[in-house]
Amino acid sequence: MNFSQYGVAVPEILLPKKIDLEKWAVIACDQYTQDKAYWKRAADIAGSEPSTLNVIFPEVYLADADKDERIGKIKETMDAYLKKDVFAPAEKEFIYIERKTEYGRTRKGLIVAVDLDTYEWKPFSKALIRATEATVPERIPPRMKIRTDAPLELPHIMLLADDPDDALVGKTGSLVKSEKPVYDGDLQQQSGHITGWAVRDEKAMAHIQDALSAIAKKGTDADGNTFLFAVGDGNHSLATAKAVWDEHKKTLAAQGKSDAEIAQSPVRYALVEIVNIYDEGLTFEPIHRVVFNADNAGLLAFIAQKLDGEVQAVATASELGKLVADKTASGARYGFVTTAGGKTTYTLLQTASTDLAIASLQPALDDFIKENSGIEIDYIHGTEETVELGSKDGQMGILLPPIAKDSFFATINGRGPLPRKSFSMGEASEKRFYVEARRLF
Repeated sequence: MNFSQYGVAVPEILLPKKIDLEKWAVIACDQYTQDKAYWKRAADIAGSEPSTLNVIFPEVYLADADKDERIGKIKETMDAYLKKDVFAPAEKEFIYIERKTEYGRTRKGLIVAVDLDTYEWKPFSKALIRATEATVPERIPPRMKIRTDAPLELPHIMLLADDPDDALVGKTGSLVKSEKPVYDGDLQQQSGHITGWAVRDEKAMAHIQDALSAIAKKGTDADGNTFLFAVGDGNHSLATAKAVWDEHKKTLAAQGKSDAEIAQSPVRYALVEIVNIYDEGLTFEPIHRVVFNADNAGLLAFIAQKLDGEVQAVATASELGKLVADKTASGARYGFVTTAGGKTTYTLLQTASTDLAIASLQPALDDFIKENSGIEIDYIHGTEETVELGSKDGQMGILLPPIAKDSFFATINGRGPLPRKSFSMGEASEKRFYVEARRLF
C-alpha cells in the first residue's frame, strides 16, 4: 500500500523484547512541568530497568544547568539500548491502541509515521497537517538539540482526524483485535491501562487507505486544499521535528545525496498517534482565563463591544457555569466572575459567533492588555478554581464553554491556529505515554 498522498507512511516500530509497561512507559515530556516529585517517582519505579524515561527529556528539567549533559546521556542511552538488544527486531506496521484512563474513559488511537513535508505550523497554512494552537518559534531551537542526531524517536504527538464514522481508527481496531496484542499492561502512577495491536495484514491496510481517502475528500475545499489532520498535542515537538528535517535536508544535499536518497531519509518522518476527534474517550477541556490588575468593568464592556455581545446578570456561580456550558445554546457564551468591595458579581456574555469561543475572546483580551499597562493573565483548568480566583477583589475570572468538536476543523481552516492555551485534551494523566520507538539518525 502507498499512503504517501496522505502524508502517511508505515513505520518500522521498535518495542522491547521484554516489556514491563509500568517501568518502560512514561508520560509525555511536557507534562508535570512544575512537579519534579512526579518525575522522581517515575525514576524510582523504573529503577535500573530499561525505560523510556532514560531516552526522553522531561521539560521540568529544561531550565537546569546540566541540560547539555542530560541530552548527551539520553543519546548515549539510546545507542546502548540499540546495541544491547533491548529491542526486538523492528516490525513494519501501524499500531492500534486502546488507552483506558483512571477516569473510566477509553481512547482509541493509531500509531503511524507522518511526512514532515506535509506539515506546517505557520498561520493560514494549507498543508495536509496543520497546527491548532499558536506556535512559539523561540521554543523550537532548544528542542532541536535533543532530536538532532538522536538514534531514536519516541512519540507523544497526537493528531486529530475529522472522522464521524470512526473508520480510520475504530474500525481498524475491529479488524485487528482478534490477534494477540503486542503489548498490554497498566501504566505507572495510576494512569490507567494500555493495549496495542499490530496492524500488518493487507485487509486492514486496504481499509486504512480507504478511510484516509474518505477523510481527505471530506477535508478538501473548493480550491483543492486538503486539511487532513490537526495537531491535538505536541505541536512544538512536531514543529521541532520539521525544523530538524529541514536542516538535515540541507546537510544531505551538501553531501551530494540524490533527491531520491534524501526523500528516503527516516528523519523526514515523525511518529504520531492519530485519534478521531469524535472519540468518546477524548475530552476537550476549555482553559479558562483569570485577569489581574484590570479595570474589570471596563474590560467587560470592552470585550462585549468587541464581540458584539449582550450581557446578562446571573444570580449564582452554579447558574453561570451551567449557562456557559449549555451545548444547546446558539452562539458563543462567556462567563465573567468579578469582585469589588467584597461583593461578587456573575455576568453572562452572549454572542452570535459560531467560531470556537476562544478564537474570538483571546484577541480581544490581548488588545485590552496592550492598551492598559500592568495587567496580567493566567490560564486555569477547571471551573471551580476559576470562579474562586474571580471571587477575590480586583481579579476577574472568565469562563469559556466546552470545545465544540463539530466546528473545530472549520475554525482552524477559516481562522488558522487558535490562540495559545485554547484547550486541553483530557487531564494530565490521560496524556500519551511513550511506548513505541523508531530509528531516526
